[in-house]
Order: sequence, then C-alpha cells, then structure tokens
Amino acid sequence: MDNLQLWQRYQDWLYYHEGLGMYLDISRMRFDNSLSETLKPKFEKAFDSIQALEDGAIANPDEERMVGHYWLRNPDIAPTEEIKNEIIDTLKDIDTFVQKVHTGAIKPPQAFKFTDILSVGIGGSALGPQFVVEALSPDTAPMNIHFIDNTDPAGIDRVLSRLKDRLKSTLVIVISKSGGTPEARNGMLEVKAAYENKGLDFAQHAVAITMPGSKMYDVAKSGGWLAIFPMFDWVGGRTSVLSAVGLLPAALQGVDIHGMLEGAKIMDEATRIRDLKTNPAVLLAMSWYYSGNGKGEKDMVMLPYKDSLLLFSRYLQQLIMESLGKEKDLNGNTVYQGIAVYGNKGSTDQHAYVQQLREGVPNFFVTFVEVLEDRQGTSLEVEPGVTSGDYLSGLIQGTRQALYENHRDSVTITIPQVNAVTIGALIALYERTVSLYACLVNINAYHQPGVEAGKKAAASILELQNKVVETIKSAGQPLDITTLADRSGASDQVEAVYKIVRHLSANKRSVKLEGDFSQPASLKVSAV
Repeated sequence: MDNLQLWQRYQDWLYYHEGLGMYLDISRMRFDNSLSETLKPKFEKAFDSIQALEDGAIANPDEERMVGHYWLRNPDIAPTEEIKNEIIDTLKDIDTFVQKVHTGAIKPPQAFKFTDILSVGIGGSALGPQFVVEALSPDTAPMNIHFIDNTDPAGIDRVLSRLKDRLKSTLVIVISKSGGTPEARNGMLEVKAAYENKGLDFAQHAVAITMPGSKMYDVAKSGGWLAIFPMFDWVGGRTSVLSAVGLLPAALQGVDIHGMLEGAKIMDEATRIRDLKTNPAVLLAMSWYYSGNGKGEKDMVMLPYKDSLLLFSRYLQQLIMESLGKEKDLNGNTVYQGIAVYGNKGSTDQHAYVQQLREGVPNFFVTFVEVLEDRQGTSLEVEPGVTSGDYLSGLIQGTRQALYENHRDSVTITIPQVNAVTIGALIALYERTVSLYACLVNINAYHQPGVEAGKKAAASILELQNKVVETIKSAGQPLDITTLADRSGASDQVEAVYKIVRHLSANKRSVKLEGDFSQPASLKVSAV
C-alpha cells in the first residue's frame, strides 16, 4: 500500500472525540475493511451483555457480585438509590477529609500537619493509584507519597527508612477489600510496628479503605483509626482506581479527581455507541481481535511517549491480563485466552527493544500513546527551528513508520495533554475495551480463578512450614531432607520442604542446614 493509499486508510479509520481532543488511529493494523461487518453480530451481543452489567446483572459468578465501576463516574445510572447515594456520599467524604488534612484540621499528634502519605496495598489497590499519581501529581504537591505494594521485607524497610523522622507526620492508607489479603495485612502490621517502635500512636495516623464489615474494617473501627472509606462489593481491584482506592491518595496529592471522573464519564458515553466505526473501544477491541486471531496470539507492547505515562503499561498489565487470561470460556471449553502486555516509554525504547520490534520475532502489535502538548510554556530550540518535543514527535512517527514497513502493526492513541480528564478517559477506554473483547472471545473478564489458586497454594506452603518447624523442634537430632518430609506428613513434597528449611536457615529462624549445598538431599537439618 503506497503513502496515498495509507493516507486514505488513515482518514477512513480515524476516530476523533471533539470534547476530549482525543484521536484513535487503527489504520496501521492490517485488517480487511470487511472485518467490522464480520464481527458485528458478536459486538451486538457484547453490547447487550455490557448493558446487562450496567443494569446490575451478576457478572462474577464465583462471588455472586455485580460489576459496576462505571457507576462510580455516573451515580445516576446505578441500579439502586442505595448504591447511588453510597457513591455520592463517599466522594463528599473524600473531599471533606482531604480538605481537613490539607488545612491541618486533621493532623498527627506530634506534628503541625501531615506531610507524607504511605499507601499500603497490592495489585489494583497499588497499581492504579501509582499510575495516577505518577501521571498527574503536581510538581509542588501538598504531600509526598510512598507505596508499600509487596510483602518483601527489604522493600518495606527501604520505604520506612526513607521516611525516617517524617513518620510522625505521615498519613498511612491501608487498602484491602476483604482485609484478608496477606500482602496488605503484612504491610499494615509492619508499618504499625514501625510506629510503635518510635512511640507513635498508629491509629492517629491510619486510614482504611475496605469493605464494610471486613476484617480490616473491624480492625480500623475497634482501633479508632482516623477514617474508614468504603470499597464497594461491586468494584474489582483492577477497576478500582476511580473509587476511593485511587481517588483518596490522588486528592491528597492535589490531583483533580473530579476531572478524572468527568473524563471517564465522557468516555463511557462514547463507548456505549453501537455504531462500530464511531466507538473507540470497539475499534480497539477489533484491533486486538484481528492481531491475535481472537486467541491472543500476539503480545501488546505499550509505548507511551511521555515520562508521566511511564506506569501506564504496568497498570494495563493487570487490567488486561487478569481480565482476559482465562483457561475456560463461558461454555466450559478449554481455550487458554489472554493478551500479554509489556512496555516502557518512548523514546527510551528507541535505545532498548525497538531493535527487536523492528527486526525480531513478529509476535506483537504496538500501541503508541502520543501527547500533543510538549510542555507548559515555550520550548528551547535545540537546533534551528527544532525543539526537544519535535524530536519526540519525530521519533514516534518514525518508529511507527519503520515498524509498519517491516510488517509490524500498531495502534496510535493521541491526547492533547496529560491531565485529569484525559487520564480518566484513558482508564475508561481500556476498561470498556476489555469488556468488549472478553465478549468477543466468550470469556468472563470479571473473575480470577488463577489468582485465587495461587493464593491457596501459598497458604498450603505456609501450613506445611508450620508442620516442618514442629517436626524439627521435636526431632532431637539432625534429619535429612527426605526424613524430615516423611515425618512432616509431606513425603511427596520433598522439594517444598527443602525450600522451606533453606529459607528459614538463611534468615536465622531457629533452623540450621549443614552439608554439601550442591546436593540438597544430603543436607542435615537441625534446630538451633
């Protein structure tokens, strides 16, 4: 296809949203123009399914839950007055709480004001807030923010050591829907201990975001924490960024959360349109379907050309991969669906993996994210008539062209600037695209049996660890690994037993390993 034909194809398939100033270009995906007609019956079914969700249908059969993240930005469409009022009241409570923190009306006992935020969460409770804060926090934010998003002890220590004497002026937000998620619970306990070690009253620094009646709710309520904000039963972690989970830390950072909600609402309206060529989520879902033959055969490489969008790919990894990575379809057939997502940012990737994208294995499609505004204010000319932003624009266009010339497909999303409205719109666009694509390939985007299986396996390892430790303590003599496994009732889990005692020994946890470490079966285990 020559340049004039490409120009015509660009115009034929270009989507533009006037209110948002947002463009979507799928012209460099090599689908035939008839694809939209072929997929039209599937999309019609998808629209009906999504309408049922928005009306309050049960979408997560594992937990008998509705899915209603779109109600967060438009409470008027919520299926009940109770849900509508919960959303409105929560937003008012966030605004009030943030205003009081910023003015010092809510303050720590040993400081004039809260200066820092420490957010403790995992998965969507961390990735969404981190993405929003990185994208939108003002340069002179009213508070500094830090995240504990793993159960890595060294990582927790690093975050706490950076706070040092500011712990006394740090507001801690603990985010856990059920209160039983180990990573968030562990983080909370570690932080609480750090406060107690400094003689600080943790409760006077702590806020919970959790479901009413959860374990975390009971802990916060009985402990007299500063505030409790609700996580709604009908919002999953990966779509929670526009709930209190993402809105509270963002508002404390000075982000315009109402702008985010407005951008998401505008995009929701745009992605309900049933005309396929004028619905951006349909165009994206169609592109994903074409690229992977409806089976996820190609990866999605995210390349946002703006530093503030660095974490967009990490945020989308969870949203897309947890939603679409499914073994079974809705009919119980084994299908192994999913789309792998990875990425960094342009033009950093010009010097990283674009070489492979251009000439290596063609097992991907690229999504470029372009931002038209270079910066606030005028730009220096680094060459006559050329600015740094001109280089960035040239690199995104040049890379797109170079990839297409070598039969690598791409999508380009263009926004006028990175602001609260456009970020809210991007979040809503991808949430809707995931829903539509899941319907196209006949899977449930709103449950995660694989994640639950991993949690259960981890719990079984910790249960085995307790048995192993008791066996070592009661043995009275060194045991080899196989004997230890037998006596622990785990003769078929020798490798797991070995890794448990290796970990305990490395951390000086009352267990000693002796022998040839290159021959694990020969090692002797004893109590210290």
